[in-house]
Amino acid sequence: MDLLRTILTILFIADSVLMVVVILMQQGKDRGLGAIAGMSSGDTYWGRNKGRSREGRLERLTRVMAIVFVGLAVVLNVKF
Repeated sequence: MDLLRTILTILFIADSVLMVVVILMQQGKDRGLGAIAGMSSGDTYWGRNKGRSREGRLERLTRVMAIVFVGLAVVLNVKF
């Protein structure tokens, strides 16, 4: 049981470090002058195809890593 807890702790630490790196690689969410003009990000070509871009992949990866982070945190706090 101690070996499993050690492996899960290492995965937890690796996931948290990688999640920080992925979050820092993302661009900010400010829309600049588009917010004043009332343009939403979905109105542009970039907004419609964001899921296939690097930013879209980083956002999906962040979500997956956050779910794994929470799941590992719950599992590691269960008393065996």
